[in-house]
Amino acid sequence: MALPASAKPLRADTRRTVRTILEAAERVLSANPAATVEQIAEAAGVARTTVHRRFASREALISALAAWATQRFHEAVEAARPRTAPPAVALYQVTVNVLRVKTGWGFAMGALPTDAPEVAEVHADVLHQCAQLFTRLRDAGLLAPDTDLDWAQRVYYALIHEAADKAPETDAALDALATRVVDTLLHGLGAPATA
Repeated sequence: MALPASAKPLRADTRRTVRTILEAAERVLSANPAATVEQIAEAAGVARTTVHRRFASREALISALAAWATQRFHEAVEAARPRTAPPAVALYQVTVNVLRVKTGWGFAMGALPTDAPEVAEVHADVLHQCAQLFTRLRDAGLLAPDTDLDWAQRVYYALIHEAADKAPETDAALDALATRVVDTLLHGLGAPATA
């Protein structure tokens, strides 16, 4: 969770409590977007006063949840090493990592305040890394030399968005879904040309 520069760092036990509350909030709000703070506290196994001590209001909790998801999203892209890993490996890893965040933090990702400066900064960096990765994919011959990279990226984002609706329940299902997204991007849906 991002804290203001003036805030002192949280103790380890407090960080764990905050994470437990945020994870519970994601589960509860995904099932019922109108859920109360009391329902979230119950799911987290903490008192309502504990939630209110950490988050001044339900809106503040949702804002913190969105900030948490934004950070997970950024970390997911960074962990794939899109600037340095072999391009095909990076594309697959970015895909599986982002799908994991989008399916695991669906409510929070939908609650992202797109006008918040920290969210805009993260998204700008992710878009920049993706643009670099797509250039590397083209340079490696995985995309045609005349590929419109902006269009290819928009198609990729649409594929990710649609795939995230599938919410795979196992790592194997997530891997298969990521493979399908990458295969669709790189090879399309048409039948291979015959010689």
